[in-house]
Amino acid sequence: MTAQPRIKQCSKSGKTTKLAIEGAEILTPEGWEKDATVLIADGCFVDITTNPDTNGYKKIIAEGMQILPGIVDLHGDAFERMICPRRGVNIPLPIAMVENDRNLLAAGITTFFCAITDSYEPGLRSRETARSLIDFIWGDGEHLLSCNHLIHIRHELTNIKGHQELCSWLKKRRIDFLSINDHLPPIEDRKKWRRHISSLRQRVTLSNQEIVDMLVELQEYRLEGSLQVEQLIELAHSNNIPVASHDDDSEEKVALSHQRKMAIAEFPANVDLAAEERKFGASVLMGAPNLLQGGSHLGWMSVAEALQNEVLDCLCSDYHYPSLFHAPFKLHLEGLMSLEKAWELVSSRPAAAIGLGEQKGKIAPGYDADFLLIHPENPIPSSIASVYVRGKEVAKYS
Repeated sequence: MTAQPRIKQCSKSGKTTKLAIEGAEILTPEGWEKDATVLIADGCFVDITTNPDTNGYKKIIAEGMQILPGIVDLHGDAFERMICPRRGVNIPLPIAMVENDRNLLAAGITTFFCAITDSYEPGLRSRETARSLIDFIWGDGEHLLSCNHLIHIRHELTNIKGHQELCSWLKKRRIDFLSINDHLPPIEDRKKWRRHISSLRQRVTLSNQEIVDMLVELQEYRLEGSLQVEQLIELAHSNNIPVASHDDDSEEKVALSHQRKMAIAEFPANVDLAAEERKFGASVLMGAPNLLQGGSHLGWMSVAEALQNEVLDCLCSDYHYPSLFHAPFKLHLEGLMSLEKAWELVSSRPAAAIGLGEQKGKIAPGYDADFLLIHPENPIPSSIASVYVRGKEVAKYS
């Protein structure tokens, strides 16, 4: 059984709103429903019908518009640039995360798994920053953030410090999704070594020698880190928290992911490995920016290639939120998928992969009323008119 993260069920207004949105073209699980009315009450869809009883409902006329399910983003880390827009420059967390929340809504994302890196790095990707983000999202963020935020911890295998704190977070369900990352390159792989150091320079204020010394020391932590990871995965499974692999690039890593009962495979390197991941029951997740830029920036499998070989299950924003909204339209325009099937890659299929398939990602009775109201005749960047989360309009653009 797929694990299920918890979803916050808060109403910022404290009032029950009953809405009837009339005359729109609605993307339902069965396809497009034209000139229908969507009924919403208590934050959920009640009915989609052409003969509605709207007595007691507030009416919204939406003729000529389309209603799409809200986007479910399982892996997004662009918030890091809100917190740290330049190396050594840190914006206060409430300011950064409220700004980020507005960017999420503008991209049509209504459920967001905040991909927080729990790394050996100081600063932006440190345990201290992870702790602050978790405290904010489950604290003041309940009232300040409109997009539904959940916690995706990207744990680095060689970050062995504070292991018991991470275990405690899992036991207390302060984490909703755990992925296991290992970005530390082996010393003998000079290409990966140089690329990793170049990446670190963009985030940390350490000198080149301090970075090298840190990476050399971390090589000694692999065994202990691996043992800790096994305990973390066991705790996640026992607490019904989904677990993902990350960047599997060999048959050995795929076999280990299978052994660990990973629910999701993030960014596998090629078609064959992705096919093996799916055979073992994992959902393959790839980044929407890969599609928009025509391929992986690492030279790995492209989204188009994954689709053509039927090894893609879901898309995520990765490092660029708007890409996730644009991707289904691009797939449709290029004749790779119908829009309704392409939209599943960013809504119902990621929801199902993470264990929210009966609550999020569809416009159907009983589902949370998270949806986008769009102008289909407008250019894609400006087509979103309104964004709703649990039946409440949280962003309006026209």
